[in-house]
Amino acid sequence: MEPYEVAISVSSHPGLKALLAESMMRQDLLELLCLVLSKAFRSRANRSSLQHLAGLIKDSSFLRTVLPHYLIGIVTESAAARREQYPQQLENILVILTQVLSIFPASSVDTVSLLLTLLPTALCSLRTSGVGVPAQIEENMGHLQHLVTHLQTRSREGTLRTDKDTYALLPVGRENPEPGEEQQDFRTIPIYPTPEELRHEERPYLRPNLTTQRYPSTHLYLDTHFRLLREDFVRPLREGIQELLWTQMNIGRVDNPANQATGKRLDDIRMYHDTKIIAPKCTVNGLAYVVQFNVESLKFVRWENSKRLIFGSLVCLSCDNFETFLFATVADRDPKELQKGIVQIIFTEQSRKRLAGIEQNRMFLMVETTAYFEAYRYVLEGLQEQEEDELPFQRYLVDCSPDVQAPVYLRRSDTYDVSSVAHPDFKKKVKPFHCLDTKAWPTMEELGLDESQFKAFQLALTKELAIIQGPPGTGKTYVGLKIAQALLTNQGLWRMNSPILVVCYTNHALDQFLEGIHKFLPDGIVRVGGRSSSEILKRFNLRELAHKEKSKRQGNHLSAAFNTIYRELCEAERRLQVQGIQLQCSVKGVLRENVLQKYISEKHWASLHAIQNAGGFQMVAGRKLNLIMEWLGLSGLMHHGGSVNTAESYEMEVEAAGELDEEILIDIAEEADMMAADRIIDDFIYTKGERDKKGETAQTVREVESLMLAMSLDEPETQPEAAPGMNEGVWQLQKSQRKNLKKKIKRELNESSSMTPEEEKRSTDVWMLRMPDRWKLYRLWISRYRIELRTKTLDLEEEYQNSVDRLAEVKRQQDCRILKEAIVIGMTTTGAAKFRHTLQQVRPSLVIVEEAAEVLEAHTITTLSSACQHLILIGDHQQLRPSATVYELAKNFNLEMSMFERLVNMELPFVRLNYQHRMRPDIARLLTPHIYSELENHPSVLEYENVKGLNTNLFFVEHKHLEEGIKDGKSHENKHEAQFVVALCRYLILQEYKPEQITILTTYTGQLFCLRKLMPASQFSGVKVHVVDKYQGEENDIVLLSLVRSNLQRKVGFLNIPNRVCVALSRAKKGLYCIGNSEMLGQVKLWSNIFHTLREKDQIGTALTLCCQNHPARQVRAASAADFEQAPEGGCTQPCEYRLECGHVCSKVCHPYDPEHKQNKCMKKCQKILCDLGHGCPQLCYETCNKCNVLVEKTVPQCQHKQMVPCHQDPATFVCQEPCPKTLRCGHPCDQVCGKSCTTSCKVKIHYELKCGHKQKDFCFYKTQQKEPDCTTPCKQQLKCGHVCRGKCSLCHSGRYHCDCSHKCERLLICSHKCQSPCTTCPPCTRKCQNRCVHSQCSNPCGQPCSPCVEPCAWQCPHQTCTKLCHEPCDRPPCNEPCNATLPCGHPCIGLCGENCPDKCRVCHREEVTEIFFGFEDDPESRFIQLQDCGHVIERRALDQFMQMDQTQQENEEEVAIKLKECPKCRTPIRKNLRYGSHINRCLAEIELVKQKIAGAREDIQTQAWALQLRWEGHRNNACLTVLPTEYREIEEKLLIRHLSAFDLWIVENKMDFFSRVAELMVLERKNMSPAEGATFKEQIEKFLGWLKDRRQRFTEQQVHDLQRELRRLTLLAELNAHCNALQLRGDRLMIQREEETLRNALDKRGQFTEDDEAGVKQIIEGLKEKFPLTGLGISEDERKMIVSAIQMPGHWFKCPNGHVYLISDCGGAMESRKCPDCKAVIGGASHRVASGNQLASEMDGARAPAWPSALQ
Repeated sequence: MEPYEVAISVSSHPGLKALLAESMMRQDLLELLCLVLSKAFRSRANRSSLQHLAGLIKDSSFLRTVLPHYLIGIVTESAAARREQYPQQLENILVILTQVLSIFPASSVDTVSLLLTLLPTALCSLRTSGVGVPAQIEENMGHLQHLVTHLQTRSREGTLRTDKDTYALLPVGRENPEPGEEQQDFRTIPIYPTPEELRHEERPYLRPNLTTQRYPSTHLYLDTHFRLLREDFVRPLREGIQELLWTQMNIGRVDNPANQATGKRLDDIRMYHDTKIIAPKCTVNGLAYVVQFNVESLKFVRWENSKRLIFGSLVCLSCDNFETFLFATVADRDPKELQKGIVQIIFTEQSRKRLAGIEQNRMFLMVETTAYFEAYRYVLEGLQEQEEDELPFQRYLVDCSPDVQAPVYLRRSDTYDVSSVAHPDFKKKVKPFHCLDTKAWPTMEELGLDESQFKAFQLALTKELAIIQGPPGTGKTYVGLKIAQALLTNQGLWRMNSPILVVCYTNHALDQFLEGIHKFLPDGIVRVGGRSSSEILKRFNLRELAHKEKSKRQGNHLSAAFNTIYRELCEAERRLQVQGIQLQCSVKGVLRENVLQKYISEKHWASLHAIQNAGGFQMVAGRKLNLIMEWLGLSGLMHHGGSVNTAESYEMEVEAAGELDEEILIDIAEEADMMAADRIIDDFIYTKGERDKKGETAQTVREVESLMLAMSLDEPETQPEAAPGMNEGVWQLQKSQRKNLKKKIKRELNESSSMTPEEEKRSTDVWMLRMPDRWKLYRLWISRYRIELRTKTLDLEEEYQNSVDRLAEVKRQQDCRILKEAIVIGMTTTGAAKFRHTLQQVRPSLVIVEEAAEVLEAHTITTLSSACQHLILIGDHQQLRPSATVYELAKNFNLEMSMFERLVNMELPFVRLNYQHRMRPDIARLLTPHIYSELENHPSVLEYENVKGLNTNLFFVEHKHLEEGIKDGKSHENKHEAQFVVALCRYLILQEYKPEQITILTTYTGQLFCLRKLMPASQFSGVKVHVVDKYQGEENDIVLLSLVRSNLQRKVGFLNIPNRVCVALSRAKKGLYCIGNSEMLGQVKLWSNIFHTLREKDQIGTALTLCCQNHPARQVRAASAADFEQAPEGGCTQPCEYRLECGHVCSKVCHPYDPEHKQNKCMKKCQKILCDLGHGCPQLCYETCNKCNVLVEKTVPQCQHKQMVPCHQDPATFVCQEPCPKTLRCGHPCDQVCGKSCTTSCKVKIHYELKCGHKQKDFCFYKTQQKEPDCTTPCKQQLKCGHVCRGKCSLCHSGRYHCDCSHKCERLLICSHKCQSPCTTCPPCTRKCQNRCVHSQCSNPCGQPCSPCVEPCAWQCPHQTCTKLCHEPCDRPPCNEPCNATLPCGHPCIGLCGENCPDKCRVCHREEVTEIFFGFEDDPESRFIQLQDCGHVIERRALDQFMQMDQTQQENEEEVAIKLKECPKCRTPIRKNLRYGSHINRCLAEIELVKQKIAGAREDIQTQAWALQLRWEGHRNNACLTVLPTEYREIEEKLLIRHLSAFDLWIVENKMDFFSRVAELMVLERKNMSPAEGATFKEQIEKFLGWLKDRRQRFTEQQVHDLQRELRRLTLLAELNAHCNALQLRGDRLMIQREEETLRNALDKRGQFTEDDEAGVKQIIEGLKEKFPLTGLGISEDERKMIVSAIQMPGHWFKCPNGHVYLISDCGGAMESRKCPDCKAVIGGASHRVASGNQLASEMDGARAPAWPSALQ
């Protein structure tokens, strides 16, 4: 195994922790463990697994006790052989100690130091005894000693704080290093900016990208690109934060919106104020955090289309004015959540550690940069990790040598076969040739290429670095696929277990290229990254392949490690989820007071509950309102059911209408979605399918919220219902007031100020506080609540993230295996950077980069591995270039120049494709010579037809309508252009162009949304709408281009960049129509030249001329969208007047589409007469006329009956509906109608006598069938449970296998529920558990053990306080003081202090309260307790005595049932009551013990499951797997299911037993039964298996009994069949005819096979065996044993083809042939092999194999 495999397997093994905890260990085991651990620590690719492994070791007995004893033992070892092995063991120990110390320097330095003092003594002892110690061991020990000394010094100085101090291992450098960042090695520069870097204005040292000269060294080459790329994402953040700090210092608070506009560079960052971390969240990519920011100043943002907070964006959070800060990336965005200010982020590892030390509940300012940081991070890390001597192609990338050599693999052999890519006419003619010999190449005609394509193809195959430039339409993808096909056809030249890597800039281009490869490579492709829209490539996706691979390799060590770590992760997630939900509740609404009790001071808690009802608080429907809501003045927001209020209904209707509008508009990808699609790699550690718990999570959240929240802001508002008899004092808040109150709550919850502890101490009566102070106090309580919860989650978060990181490492290795087996791997540039470590392991030798001119050089560098021998770059640097964030770096430092363009500029050999196959010449003129010096037209583009309905194929519409800015961001929109382009698009569709033939392009994303609002899907579905940058590499017949920019400042933006202009003007094949402000654009030289070219052919102007195809003389000049109304149907305004085939005239205006009116539907009434009777057609004119269906009276000729028949129908074909007068063969009348054939199934009921002996009436037709009717006589047999069977005779199989007892059990279970199962052994209760306390309710099924509530006990009163946890028996006595509260009716409470007030009053409900039940009820001093479970009010003294009865009985040593006490009046179990909580908790604890015993301990169940697995695997090679493969795998899969119950195992074990026994019978049937008897027997076995596999099979006592009896019958039947078949072969069967008949009658009789039947059958069979033994010798069993014992030659007994036994002596191999004395068949054989048909007679001596191994071959 490789070190990485060892590291993963060992670190994830569940038994490792226990092994390391052992204080004593065998020496051989210890040495083996050290060997394994040292190999694991030699892995370089498993940082998280090694960290976990070191964490287990550092605090273990192994390190602290076992290893010291071992080192001491070396000194006293006397065995020379063992002493020779010690140096190797010491080397292993040194590796372990070094790694543990490196990973955990602070916590392991003392232990390692102690072990280090023992090592020199051990080494000295070995040398003294003459054992050679390698110098490397002493050197390693010296390094370790130096490190320990350094750490001990740091510890004494107090600078060694924690294991997370990553700088602890670095030696102290110079005190006064030389200034100047240029002196710093780029490999030591942190990727994330430091606080000093962001706060100071000093710019870092940068070098420009050298584009006109070679680099002096590889180090400088890598250094330059690292610094430029890092500065590209750091500078906007640095300058934005510096401007922010300057604004705060000079103007005032930046969170004042009025001041935000004054900052000059605040566009570099986006700010989010009052950001707070809500809760951790477990995601498929690791631990994320939900954060919430203030959205008041962001109401204008349209989040669906905004670039804000897109996946992968870098955010920086600071709570101290950027003295310190935390970095994170956006993990997930939901536009609906963003409207509330909620987003998920993932902190960097360092920031996550710093977050743990920041005071909880702090408010942050969050700033966001526009850069996609993840791509930067992967590339920057790759540049730092790139070894200079391992960078491929340094000769060209660094030295820029123009002398490009052939690939290394071609220098060994250069014979190429390109027949696969040749023109179809020349495929057979093209033969293999030496490709390095230019004269040996086939001609370009033979390869089907033009001249430049041929040169590019030749260059790509013969040079190790090939550069191919493909201007628009020249077929660079076509040539690239030809190159790929040629390479794949000749894999033998280059493929040494390494694949081709295809890299593209975008997902779309990658899909296109891989789909092209798939046409000639059906298998062997792996597409990395899930953002693929291709159905063809779906099965090649890495995730899909990994899922299939996982199912194939369930047993290997990586799968085992994955499963182990995954279980740990799930457990950590479950615990984190609970904490996260509770944290989120604190911002979702108002928490209940009992949730906050722990965080409220005692005096405030008492004050809060001391409120008296003064008549001024809201009462609705007589219900008592929530205390905390009353205190905060929010009682008007309490929910009381009912319909949604009118205001909200209106809002919902508006929203629904908005959604409808969204649905009917054309589907245009939102900018945010497009950016996210290019960013997300979908490198999930596990898929949602593996853990799809969204529904369960949502249910859990709802349940927790209902328990914790007094009011939720997320719930829809409801209209309270008026309660019957509501008096005038009851009032409600109006709807608008409720809405305003909710806004107030949100505002108050988002406030950061809270009451100080000093202010809290000074306040005594919480009801006397002003409302703002109440909210401050509430926020103080919330703050304490959140701080405690966040503290609890810190360790859980680290545990979860550790599991995620380890799981990611396992998945990476699994992915690596798949990629190594691939032939072609496809990735985007971002994916290649992210998977760089995997690519270093896969080592692709050949890399093809499509869109290479769009990729930053640093991205291309990190794509290459040291194994790369051949690099092909395909692109066009004169179209789109790489995009840099900082304009200055792009222009002054050449950051935007790709490797492709730089190498072209440095005059390395490249080929430009010169023949364009896309654009008609008019369009191509716009590119040549303005952008390309030369570009020739292929003859195919000269044959395009003219665009219909327009007088020109190319036109630029001029206008001066101004653009509008988009408030969020820097984009723009131009409504005039959008309206014009949409109108033109509709016009072209009316010319019969398909929507798919038209593309609308725009230069700004803001225009996309403007276009979308104008394009309903019903008209424009299929039209492509894109920004120019996203349409690179695409083409279409007609392109409509909106240039957008038109402003008074005359700013053209990036329309002055030739590359973008090139892309925009080169996408159209047949027609290009642009609209823009030519006067403003003309100031750009390129546009000025283009306009000059357009004017030469009058292809520019203020209006586009529309031409009617039907009336050419009628033309329309369209300068705006309104002008297209003059061609409403695409023609002109004249009427069509075309005469339709039906004779009517077309009612439309002139339309060019459907000129022959084939699709036209005439909507006038049809005038045709359908029949001779004059009935008219009722259809519309365009509809097909049906036959006349008017009903008329006709005579049916066959029977002469008169019937109402449809007019068109011949009465001879009509089915007469009169009753049939005929009599059937059986004598009964036919029940069909006259016109139908007589029935063959007579339904008259007659008497039957069935085979079972019962008589019944059934349908007559059964007489004609072989199968008799099912017997419906009730079974009525008494079952094992004592009930009478309610099945029918046929359903109970004539008594052999009875139906399940359907009698309701209704026994009282331990949980106090009645058993709902049918009569059987009661399974665990499946109803929802009813156990609950004041804090929460158990969510488990009732039959499963409950998790005890560990919240503090809520039983408090002014006289007594319980200090125990909620689930423990209380340590305070009941309080018998009267309750001083006043009921809502104004009368005193009749309850006790500290208890819930009863809702009954001694005055208002006198008869009900004083009704005598126990005897004390009419006492005026009596106090009452209301049971919360049922609501009954019971006198206290009687109830106290009632509840103590069990305790009294126990003291008298009487038996007491384990059950909950029940209400004396209604028998409802008492589960929730403060006064009797101790008794309830004791009962529940006893019940839990019973539940656990019933359910079984999880460990015992798991052990039993493993034992059953081993037992079942033992059946793998026996009959069960052979004859019952489906049933075998069913059991196998069932045993792999997690969380099986004891009941499940009971069912599985029974099935295993029965399947095994049935399999033996089936083997017996195959071997020893005649075909006829075997077929009948097989039918009975199938019937038995059907009973066994029935989904209702629970193996009740009755079921087991019936199965066993039937199995005994089948076993004896099998014995009889086998015996009879053997006697048949011997010719003796007639001799047992009478006995056989007796046995078959007994075995086939109706009813159950009883034990008496069994005894009788067995007696007869035993007699037959004695009389006619089956050994073939005609001897008894005793005689057989005697012979075998005497001869004692196992494996020497054989039998002839007819079963007669004989012996081969000596070696047991046959050397001669003879005739069988009984049947004259050939016996024996030759050359140690027996003759054909002879077999081993294992029945003679039990031998499983012959003595001579090859005797039967």
